[in-house]
Amino acid sequence: MKTFKLKKLEILESVEEDIIQHEIPLLDGLVINREDDLNRWVIEAYLDHTYQTFFEGLQENKDQIMIQVKITKESNAPATFITSIIGINLIGEHINVLFMGTIVDRQKGIIKDMLQELVEEGYQGESLINKFKELI
Repeated sequence: MKTFKLKKLEILESVEEDIIQHEIPLLDGLVINREDDLNRWVIEAYLDHTYQTFFEGLQENKDQIMIQVKITKESNAPATFITSIIGINLIGEHINVLFMGTIVDRQKGIIKDMLQELVEEGYQGESLINKFKELI
């Protein structure tokens, strides 16, 4: 297992056609790559207790929660996870929220979308390869 410092947490909520980002102020947190067969990660966010009702509502109403986190440094690119809340614990005046989920490989998604678009534009064979190389 590998453990990283959680620097930023956003809950991504789909409302009709829009995605609303809820930035959650952290007191502390960890991101743990379990390195198991299912590629699961555990994200622990240590927060002010005023967020308890918000997260309990998410836990009750949503099977899967998309979150975006920054790991180790604020300057790092965000990582996106599809998660479930596996625990909410009151710790004095604070809470910790435990998520378990899998990371979304955004690079693969971007490349897949780009290739799909090129194929739809009629590129194929050598011209597809050349145009793809040009774009990346």
